[in-house]
Amino acid sequence: MTAARVDRRWLSEAVRRIEADYNRSADTHLIRVDLPRYPGIVLYLKDESSHPTGSLKHRLARSLFLYALCNEWIGPETTVIESSSGSTAVSEAYFAKMLGLRFIAVVPATTAAPKLDAIRFHGGEIHMVDDPRSVYAVSHGLAAETGGHYLDQFTYAERATDWRGNNNIAESIFAQMAEEEHPCPSWIVCGAGTGGTSATIGRFLRYCRHDTKLCVADPVNSVFHRHFEDRSVTALPEGCASQIEGIGRPRVEPSFLPPVIDRMIAVEDADSIGAMRALSDRLGRRVGGSTGTNLWACAQLIEEMAAAGQTGSIVTLLCDGGERYGCTYYHDAWLDERNVAWTDAAARMTQFLG
Repeated sequence: MTAARVDRRWLSEAVRRIEADYNRSADTHLIRVDLPRYPGIVLYLKDESSHPTGSLKHRLARSLFLYALCNEWIGPETTVIESSSGSTAVSEAYFAKMLGLRFIAVVPATTAAPKLDAIRFHGGEIHMVDDPRSVYAVSHGLAAETGGHYLDQFTYAERATDWRGNNNIAESIFAQMAEEEHPCPSWIVCGAGTGGTSATIGRFLRYCRHDTKLCVADPVNSVFHRHFEDRSVTALPEGCASQIEGIGRPRVEPSFLPPVIDRMIAVEDADSIGAMRALSDRLGRRVGGSTGTNLWACAQLIEEMAAAGQTGSIVTLLCDGGERYGCTYYHDAWLDERNVAWTDAAARMTQFLG
């Protein structure tokens, strides 16, 4: 039986709406952070929290929808499904609502309540699972049950984004760095949830022949850095999980591409939270936990550069704001219950930031 074709007029209008939304959104800001203790080295934060849905995942969601639309996987009656710990689903719910489509997010039961509220705010539905490892199978099952489409960010993230340009995040970074004293960063640092962002940045660096190296910061309880060191390691033991939402995975995802990564740094959850808290104090506004993970890796790289007498710049991602984590990462009792001893890390990062 041949699948029904999607009406091209509807498809054209759907793409137009998404592109119009992109044109209405200015590029995200690049925040300069001077480091008094490290003269000649400058840190920059690519502030992805300024997207309409508040996180880096807005870029991914837009790309996934355009990819699915142009492949005719989504039509005017399609139910859209995604497995997500929150931020990707928030952004996808936004685009689904824009196109008048039903959206269901399959999320772990531990997902922060404000993220679930944000999904619902944009018209999305929540399907909760107790075992995070089951999100893939449950999503496939819901797609089959509803006759819908599973966007599958973990498979398609690395191919849905145009890594050669089209104002992807890497091209945007280099355009914004053009007038800085060190326009070609020594390092770009990001995390990995799907692996799509690191794949895009790593490919772009090679395609444009930049000398910049890519470092991926990864929670200690994630499989990605273990797989980077030993390709035979593809999954974590049962019960091993990170507290940092949005990055780190229990299994190696199809979109994670180790060859385009130059280095990985594993970061303890307590260090991520401490760095997050210190940076929030420095900026005067809250940032999310994965930004703390990125910052901790940046500090290690900057200390190594200073010890070697090097100058230059490092760019990392401010992935999302901290408003969604008021009941978790910014709630001391919540952290105490999980034995996350973050205060020493915060003090160390405060000293690093000067």
